[in-house]
Amino acid sequence: MTDFLSQLDWRAFLLAMVLIELTPGPNMGWLAALSAQHGKRVGVMAVAGVTLGLAVQVLAAAAGLSAVLSNVPMAYQFLRWAGVLFMLWLAWEAFSDVRSSASTDRLSRKGFRHGLIANVLNPKALMFYVVVVGQFAAPSLGAFWWQILLLGGLHLCVAIVVHLLIVILGAYLGDAFERWRRSLPARLFFSLSLVAVAIWVAFATR
Repeated sequence: MTDFLSQLDWRAFLLAMVLIELTPGPNMGWLAALSAQHGKRVGVMAVAGVTLGLAVQVLAAAAGLSAVLSNVPMAYQFLRWAGVLFMLWLAWEAFSDVRSSASTDRLSRKGFRHGLIANVLNPKALMFYVVVVGQFAAPSLGAFWWQILLLGGLHLCVAIVVHLLIVILGAYLGDAFERWRRSLPARLFFSLSLVAVAIWVAFATR
């Protein structure tokens, strides 16, 4: 482990992780919209779900399951379209759910669940840990699985920081238009934003 840590290009790795997380994508758009609609607490719980979902992908990559799935076209396509359909379902829910009586606890649990499922079904995350994170590993310096766990854990730390910043910003902006978030224009905006995310997933992961 010492040899690997000393030879890892930390600057390149951390820079790559930060740039990847700052690139607009499904998690960024969804977390911003969710926090704007329902506040910081719900957004933070969604970040917890996203993080757990990504952690599952890290464990799968370390165990070699991601490499197997990414080489099986049918399995990969199933995962990809399941993720797209899930985002479209979230879009419909954002448009149709105008109830104001839902408790913060219920919304927090829902946000956590949605974040978890969306990232377990995220084929981009599947490929990310195999192709991007994996290229920084050096099998000649030790067991591949613990290198993936270490590098994946570092990525999760970067992702948590970026996602929390998105939630805080989204919640801050949400305070400014809380009164109209239940209106038709607002629901259309959030719904179409999620549809755009679903389309992005469909084309970016072909």
